[in-house]
This record gives sequence, C-alpha cells and structure tokens, in this order.
Amino acid sequence: MSQKARKILVTSALPYANGPIHIGHLVEYIQTDIWVRFQKMRGNQCIFVCADDAHGTPIMLRARQQGIAPEQLIDAVSIEHRADFAEFNVGFDNYHSTHSEENRFFANTIYQRNRDKGHISSRTITQAYDPAEKMFLPDRFIKGECPKCGAQDQYGDNCEVCGASYSPSELINPVSTISGVTPEQRESEHYFFRLGDFESLLKQWTRGGHLQKEVSNKLDEWFAAGLQEWDISRDAPYFGFEIPDHPGKFFYVWLDAPIGYMASFKNLCARTDGLEFDDFWKPGSDSELYHFIGKDIIYFHALFWPAMLHGADYRMPTAIFSHGFLTVNGLKMSKSRGTFITARSYLDHLNPEYLRYYFAAKLGSGVDDIDLNLEDFISRVNSDLVGKVVNIASRCAGFIRKRFDNQLADEVSETELFNLFSAAGKTIADLYETREFSRAVREIMSLADRANQYIDEKKPWVMAKQAGRETELHAVCSMGLNLFRLLIGYLRPILPATAALSEAFLRIEPLTWDALSVPLTGHRIAEFKPLMTRVEPAQIDAMVADSRQNLEATPSTRRAVGALADDPIGDSIEFQDFARLDLRVVRIIKAEDVAGADKLLQLTLDLGGTTRNVFAGIKSAYTPAQLEGRLTVMVANLAPRKMRFGVSEGMVLAAGPGGKEIFLLSADSGAEPGMRVK
Repeated sequence: MSQKARKILVTSALPYANGPIHIGHLVEYIQTDIWVRFQKMRGNQCIFVCADDAHGTPIMLRARQQGIAPEQLIDAVSIEHRADFAEFNVGFDNYHSTHSEENRFFANTIYQRNRDKGHISSRTITQAYDPAEKMFLPDRFIKGECPKCGAQDQYGDNCEVCGASYSPSELINPVSTISGVTPEQRESEHYFFRLGDFESLLKQWTRGGHLQKEVSNKLDEWFAAGLQEWDISRDAPYFGFEIPDHPGKFFYVWLDAPIGYMASFKNLCARTDGLEFDDFWKPGSDSELYHFIGKDIIYFHALFWPAMLHGADYRMPTAIFSHGFLTVNGLKMSKSRGTFITARSYLDHLNPEYLRYYFAAKLGSGVDDIDLNLEDFISRVNSDLVGKVVNIASRCAGFIRKRFDNQLADEVSETELFNLFSAAGKTIADLYETREFSRAVREIMSLADRANQYIDEKKPWVMAKQAGRETELHAVCSMGLNLFRLLIGYLRPILPATAALSEAFLRIEPLTWDALSVPLTGHRIAEFKPLMTRVEPAQIDAMVADSRQNLEATPSTRRAVGALADDPIGDSIEFQDFARLDLRVVRIIKAEDVAGADKLLQLTLDLGGTTRNVFAGIKSAYTPAQLEGRLTVMVANLAPRKMRFGVSEGMVLAAGPGGKEIFLLSADSGAEPGMRVK
C-alpha cells in the first residue's frame, strides 16, 4: 500500500535574465527536475515553480546598451530560457518573472510587515557616484588599483591578485566601468533589514535539519562574526520595484528575487482550480517547501530568506538543498577552450537526455563540485544507456514481433528474477528521495548488467534456430522486456523522453512507481524503434569548436554590463599570463566577406613585413571597403586555429560595446605595422 500523498512545493534558483542558460546552470535544474519527477511517480502532489530574476543594474545597463527598454530585454531572454528548459525536459509547472505584479505585491507585503514590526531601519551612507551616468555605482562597477598590493584593474570590493577585501573608497585611481570617469563620494539614505533580530531563531533553524551538515557548519562563521544589517535598498536609476512611501528608492534585486518563488506559485494558483496559496505558505501547513540552489547563494537563502519570511508571518522552508559547481575536463568552464557551453550549443549537437543521465550519475546529496569529463561522457552514455538498457529491448523485441505477432507471454517465466528487480525499487526510491542520484544510477545499472547476463545465458538467438523451442523463446524474450520495463521505469525521472518512447513501444500508460511491481503479461506491444543512438566523438568535437567560434565571433561586453550578473566571464589569469601576450599594431591590407558567416570578415594583416590571415567578428560595424588601410591591434603570438572557414592566425582587438560600435585605430594614428603595444 502506498502512503498518503504528500503536498510538496519545489523551486530552483532563478536564472538571471541577462544571458543564456549554460550547462553549469543545468546541473541545478536537472537535479531538481529529477527529484520532482520521482515524487510525481510516487503519487505525491509535487509542484515545481521557477521564474526569471529580472531586476537589477546589469539588466538596466544591458538594455540601455542595446537601445531597448529593460522590459523588452527580459521578455526576449525569457523566451530563450523557456525554450532551453523545455528541450532539456525540465518540467516546470509554472515559469514566471520577478518583474510581475504578484512579485510586487509580495515584496511590498514582506517589507511592510517587517517594517511594522521594527525589523527595518534606515541611515545615511556614503557611496561612489558616477557623475557622467548620474547613478550610484555598485562595488563591482568600480575598478582601480588595489590599496594593498597596487595591482591595477581591480574591482571595488576585492583584489583578484592578492585576495584583499576593501571598500571602493580605498581604491587608488578608481574609475567607473560604465563611463570611465572618476567616481565621487555622495551621501544617500538607505534602508536595512535587521538580520540580527532573528539570530536566535536562525541558529536553531540552521541546526534543525533543514540544511546539509556542511552548510550548517559554514553558516556558523556568520554567527561567530555577528549578523549584520542587510542593505535592501538601491537608488534611482534602477530597474526594479520602488519601495512603498520612498520615491526614488528601489528594492535591491536580492530582496525580491527569492520572493519570485512565491510570485510564481501565486500566478499558478490563479490559473489552477483547487490550488490554494496559503496551503503551502501559511505557518503550520502540512505541506513541504524545498529550495534547490547553488552553494554560492546559500547565505541569502539560509539566513536572509527564512528571516524575512518569519518576520512577515509566512512559513519557513522545510529544507534547502545546495549543490556544487560544474567543471569540464577537470577545469573551470572556459570560453577559450570551448568548454563554456550554452544549453543551445549543446542542443545543436547532442540529445539532452545524455546530459541528464551523466549529471545524475555524478550527483549526490552533498555540495561537492562535479566534473563533466567529455571522454567519460561518451563512454558512459554509450555503455550504460545504449549498450545496456536500450540493448535489452532491441535484442528481445525483434523475436516477439517476428515469431509471436508482438504478443508477450501470458506469464513471467522467472518469477524469482522478476521479484529481485521489483524489490530493488525500495532501495532505488530511498536513494532518489535523499538525492543520492549517483548511487541510484549504480543500482539501476547493476540490474541492467543482470538483465543482459540473463539474456546472454539463455541465448534467444540460438533458440530461434532450433525446432521445438518456441515456447521457451517466447518466455525468455517476454521476460527480457519485463526487465527492460522495470529498468526504464526506475530511470524515468532521469530520462523522461526516453521513458515516454519506451511506454509507447510497450503500449502502456505512463509508469508510476507502484505499477512497476506488476508484470506485463498477455499484452500486445508495438513495433520496436531505436530509442537512442551512440554518441560519436565528432559530435563532441563539433560542440567544442562551435563554442570557441561563438566566442571569437561575438565582441565581449561582459566587463561593462555583466559584472553583477550570473554571467561568468571565464578563467582569471595572473599578471605573468597577461605579460606573455605579444600585442602588435597591424594594417588591414585586405578584407573580405566570409561565405556562410553572419558576423565574420576575413582579414589579411600586415605585421610589418609579414602577413597574417585572421577571421574577426566585426562585420556588424564595418564593410570590407571601410577596413582596408586601417590600423588595429592583434594578438600576434596566439596559436593558429583551424575554423570551419579556414585557419585563423591570430586575434584582432577592438574597443566598444558591440554591434555597430566597434572601434579600430585610424589610418593616420601615427602607429606603424609591427609596433609592439605596451
């Protein structure tokens, strides 16, 4: 007998509406989706909501750069995000936006209730101000020399060379990364959430089984240092919600971002009969609330978020599940290596179910980082999914079709073996429940090995050639397909699309966990069609090559507008790495269009006696005729790279925000080809 159905609300962290989804993001959404699909297979009411995080300075600046309203930018990004998630079979019950009336309502409500209880304070602070842009600058939009070690081009909050932390006012020769002018120090009144008011509550909550042990241990450092007030306001201009009764003051994006969970669920409730908001958000509710997040944002979710909810008379989360980061081939994702792979780049080359399976095979319940090793990816997918699981169905289905008119035997011949597979469901279910996906995969693949061993021992291909063994052949192949059904059922949370194809082949309803223990007998199946194909190394090579080409073909503007976004810039380098670059002035002596490329031009560059062939993504700003005779700067010691259009023997450098604004040196700048740039 199955237990009483649970009422569960699940969220993933909101992706920032400032760029595309990449495979690092997908670790979280796939992990969450697997857990949700498992709960639904168990018969629980499990609702999965998410939204775009659509506010903040980076979005405001990127929209300004593109000459569009922020609303246009976030709408366009939302379409892309939804499409990527859908193709990776991430089954949100609702996907919304923090730029919504529901989110405005809950942000105001949470703020006002905490204010009325005395948990909001205000005071005047001094901040860096950009007089050219007429805006206060977040720390990450200020750069200068480190006050500790003197390193240049460091952000306003910490030095990437010596690791020192400091305030923007301590930077030497600071400049705004937006306008390039020197910031001024100006005063402004800000509003603060008094986190310290909840210290006793939070100490108890963070040690109450709501977090992973390693996360609770990490949070102890904050308690030891003393919980500080949290600045929840920002000054105009700012893209977000204005604070009630305080014109020109806006909620900081991190205040209304987690509130987006509530807003998305409320939006779903308004469209779903019988779904009540209070049943999931009222204190004392018998429902469960879980947040899946990355370990980098645990402080917001495990301290500020439960405190704000409690102060506003909403329930606190049942648990928060943190995960680690993704590396590729053992290293941080890198654009130059082609391993900073967007969801769309992956989808252009590979089946999304492969990545879902590989991540599941790596994920546990802790916060350790996981690695996508591309060679191991090929091997594991081909061996496990194609060679073991799908192979069972393909080996047995042909005999059932040719000899028995697609009709399975009236009973399973190996009840002990079937019961062994069925009994494993309890262990596998416990592992799914506790998010030990890698252990669940190992259990399932052990069963797949046993199923293949059974078929190898029985040798149906030999039986088919021997007279008088029809009944035995029928029994063995029917047994094989019953074992396949159990395996695909156990894999269903991980491989929903493959499971759906398998269910169509078996002509059965979508599998539930309880239904798996009942064998399929005396049943007519459909004709078998291939469920998966092998991954070829050429597909991986093409994906990596495309990721590199996308980097070269698209002028980067991330330093200007993406500093605060969930929009990684790539690998940090040391000064000695930068010093190795050989930057030379070159003259463009020939420029040509590149057939089949929308953004590239082929340039012949005079390096002062020698010439180089380089492909450059500057077609949006110049025609070939406008470039010939102009000077630019190139990385002269960059290793040649074979591209789809030919060999590129270097990289051209240019300045500007992109699009039509890409600036090179003029022909009469006084520089000479071959001159070293220092």
